[in-house]
Amino acid sequence: MDPDWLLHDGRPIADATVLSHPEQLDRLGAACPEAVPTAVLGGDPCYDRILDALPHRDRFRRALGVAAGQRLIVVNSTWSPGSLFGDGDEDLLPSLLPRLTAELPADEYRVAAVLHPNIWHGHGPGQVRAWLDRARAAGLVLVPPLEGWRQALIAADCVLGDHGSVTYYAAAIGTPVLLGAFPDATLDPDSPVAALGRTAPRLRPHEGLRAQLDHVVDHHEPGRYRAFADQVSSDPGASARLLRRVFHDLIGIPEPAGRPALLDRLPLPAFEPAERTAPVRVLTRLLGAAPPEIAVTRHPEGPYEPEGDEDFGWDAHTVVHEDTRDTSRLRLADIIVRYGSADDPRVGPPSAWTAEILSRHPGCALAVYVTGVDRCTVRLRDGGVVRLSATACPDGRADLCDPVVYASALHAWVVAGKSLSEAVASGVGVVTGAVRRVVTVR
Repeated sequence: MDPDWLLHDGRPIADATVLSHPEQLDRLGAACPEAVPTAVLGGDPCYDRILDALPHRDRFRRALGVAAGQRLIVVNSTWSPGSLFGDGDEDLLPSLLPRLTAELPADEYRVAAVLHPNIWHGHGPGQVRAWLDRARAAGLVLVPPLEGWRQALIAADCVLGDHGSVTYYAAAIGTPVLLGAFPDATLDPDSPVAALGRTAPRLRPHEGLRAQLDHVVDHHEPGRYRAFADQVSSDPGASARLLRRVFHDLIGIPEPAGRPALLDRLPLPAFEPAERTAPVRVLTRLLGAAPPEIAVTRHPEGPYEPEGDEDFGWDAHTVVHEDTRDTSRLRLADIIVRYGSADDPRVGPPSAWTAEILSRHPGCALAVYVTGVDRCTVRLRDGGVVRLSATACPDGRADLCDPVVYASALHAWVVAGKSLSEAVASGVGVVTGAVRRVVTVR
């Protein structure tokens, strides 16, 4: 609302200055009274589209590959020196994202990044992807700058953000918010965004991330940000009608009779499962033998270590994607994995690819070909080939847990000297975090 943005030679640039709430009119009058005569209330079409799509939250989560029991953490940055991806004293985000993907167990959390379009435009898509390459290899979803961010926002269990509108929208729809950056001194203290900064908890970047995120989610009160929702728009759901009226008044023609003003609904994004090309350190522990039950915890390898001494009493092995950038890691892999269609003529069928991998890499114990969202084919070093598939969710939909988890559980079972026939007879219980899944072995 600064005059530098609204005036030219002392006169308003715009014929209509669209506001979403009357409180903005008061602040406009204080900041730039010359623009007040152009002010109109038009609601917030972006917010209206979000509200309309809230019932589809579970679909958006599945589109992002979020499995049962997983928490989706959406990291958001607007553009400015004081943003999370700013150029201020501490450039936090490029180091924060690899930390998140390393510290958070891969099968208990999913991490997505939503960056303001001006970040992509200012630095270039290639540079942005290069900065975040390590995190993307570890499983980060980098949401496109123009479409998909609203769906990710709706799907989120927590938004780690700053003073941008995406973080404010998250609070408005009741999502837990953790502020990673917030330039208090540069914001209008009377604005709703500034009020959010005084209310939401702040990230302590030099402390463990998982404990902070879990605390924000577990102790969130559903009505904590209700007042902020009331200030997004004075007419939620009415922006199409209000804006069309403004546009036709400016043009000087009547609105079309008998035709409601409507907004495009948010589309269902393409399915984007987690496929990690960075080597993954896997910890396993045998919980029971009748029937077989194995706990599995996975962390992508990198410069950051997970919190705590969680590997005490666990067995460890390494999983490496065949397309890993550092091919030397394939010589050290206990399990080598590939994702693809079972009838891919370039590398398939799975029985052929798995045999090729074990022949080429004598140190590898298992070769795993993931052929679907809930299944994979595994060849063991002794020549046995099995197919692993997870029991469907209670609603009949496929379980979205990465099938490589099931292969790691089978590896732990075999390495412990247990019989493969027992796993075939009863299936294998696989525990990730607080979720137990039953995997069929054929």
